[in-house]
Amino acid sequence: MFQLFHLTPGQGGSLQQQLREQIASAILNGNIPLDSPLPSSRKLAQQLNVARNTVVLAYEHLLDDGYLIARERSGYYVNPDILNNQAKAEIPVGSGEELEQRTPPDWEKRFKLRPSAQENIVKPRDWQKYDFPFIYGQFDSSLFPTVNWRECCRDAVSGPAISDWAADRFDNDDPLLVEQIRTRLLPRRGVWASADQILVTVGAQQSLYMLAQLLLDKHSTMGLENPGYVDIRNIATLNPSQVKPIPVDQDGMIVDDQLKGCDLVYTTPSHQCPTTVTMPIERRYELLRRADEDDFLIIEDDYESETNFKSNPIPALKSLDKNDRVIYIGSLSKTLAPGLRMGYLVAPAELIKEARALRRLMVRHPATNNQRSVALFLERGYHDSLIMNITRNYQARWRAMDEALTKHLPESHTAPTFGGSCYWVKGPEGLDADELRCRAKEESILIESGAIHFLEDPPPKNYFRLGYSSISTDRIELGIKKLADLIHSAV
Repeated sequence: MFQLFHLTPGQGGSLQQQLREQIASAILNGNIPLDSPLPSSRKLAQQLNVARNTVVLAYEHLLDDGYLIARERSGYYVNPDILNNQAKAEIPVGSGEELEQRTPPDWEKRFKLRPSAQENIVKPRDWQKYDFPFIYGQFDSSLFPTVNWRECCRDAVSGPAISDWAADRFDNDDPLLVEQIRTRLLPRRGVWASADQILVTVGAQQSLYMLAQLLLDKHSTMGLENPGYVDIRNIATLNPSQVKPIPVDQDGMIVDDQLKGCDLVYTTPSHQCPTTVTMPIERRYELLRRADEDDFLIIEDDYESETNFKSNPIPALKSLDKNDRVIYIGSLSKTLAPGLRMGYLVAPAELIKEARALRRLMVRHPATNNQRSVALFLERGYHDSLIMNITRNYQARWRAMDEALTKHLPESHTAPTFGGSCYWVKGPEGLDADELRCRAKEESILIESGAIHFLEDPPPKNYFRLGYSSISTDRIELGIKKLADLIHSAV
C-alpha cells in the first residue's frame, strides 16, 4: 500500500493536501481493501519521509470528509458508505446481444456548427519556459498583487459574505460589483451608467457572443476592422451574418461610405486591435454622426484602456454618444488577470434586459464568489494601485521595445501612443511571419504572426505582433536583436 502514494514538495499543493488527495483517489478506485487498516501515521510518515503530523492531519481530514472510519485500537479503515453511490458496470444476464458493438454516430453529419474548423490564434501553453516571450495577452506574475487579492478572496468567503452570495441569484449580479463598475471603472473613461445598464459577463468574449446572438441574423451585416480582432470575426460568421471589412489607417477604422448598409459595427478606437493606433476624437464624432444617419449600432471594445501612457486620454466613444448608439464592453483581463474571466457590458436598459435573459440560459451569471472578490478588490482601491504599477512597468517596457526596434528593425513599426501592451510590426517585403514564428520558437523567442487578423485572402504575410506584458524590461533588447538577425537572414 505504501507504493500507492508519492509526494513531491513544491508541486500540486502542500504535502498534506497531496497525501489527502492520493488516499481519497485510492479509496474511490478500490485500491485499498475495506477490511485492511491503513498504515499507522508513524509508519506512513517514515515511509514517505514526511513529518508525522502531516499524515495525522491528512487522516483527520479524510475522517471528517467521510472517506475513513476510526476503529478503536485498530486504526483507520475505508468507510464502505463512501463507495455506495459509485456506479458499477454490472452486465445483466442475457443482455450480451444488447452490448454488442454497433455502428457509432456519424458526427460529421450531425454537427450543425463546426467552431473548431475556424482559424484561431494559438498560444503555447508553456510560454513561461521561453527566454523571450513576446506573447500577447498574458500577465506578469511578478506584478500580480498576491497579498491584496488573497485578502479579498478570504473576506469573500467569510460567514456573512457566503450567506450573501451563495444563494441562487438566478440572473442577478453582485450589487457591490455593479456599484464598483458604475462608480470606479466607468468614470475613468467618462462613461456614466445606472445599475440597470450594466451586466457582468464571463469576460469580454461572452459580451460579444451575446450581442451577436441578439443583434445579428443571416440578413444582417457587421462591419469589422481590417485587420481586426479574430474572435469577433469568428463569432459573427458563426451566426451567420454578412461580414464587411472596414479598412484601418493610422487613425483607426476609416469612417466613410463603406459603413453604409451595416447593421452593427465593431471597433476598438482607444487601442485598435491589432495595429495599436488610437482613433482621434474628430473621427469618433464622425463615426457617431454616421451611425445616426445610416442607422447602425456600434460595439466599442475598450480593451487595454486602463494601461494608458497619456495624462489626458481621449474619452471613450460611449462617453460622446448622445443617442444610445454605442454598446460598451470592458473587462479586467488586461489588468487583474485573464484567467479570472470577469468582464462587463454597458448598454441601454432594454438591451441589458435581453442580454441578462440570454445569459441566464447560458450560465445564469458569473460565479458570485468571484464577483464579490473582485468587488472588494475594487472597493479597497487595490485595482487603482495595480493599474499604476502596471502602467509604470509597461511604460518602461514600451520604451525599451521602441528603442530596440528602432535600432535593430528601423522603419518597421510605429510606437503606440495610447499605451497598451504590444507593438504591431511590419516586416520587410518577402518576409513570411509564419515561418519566422517557427524559426523564432526554436531560438526560445515567441512572437505572433499577423496574417490571421486580415480578412482578405490571401492576407499580407509580413506582419507580426510583439507583446511585452510577460517579458521583463532587461530581456527586451536582446530578444529583439536575435529576432532581427533571424529576419535579416530570411530576406
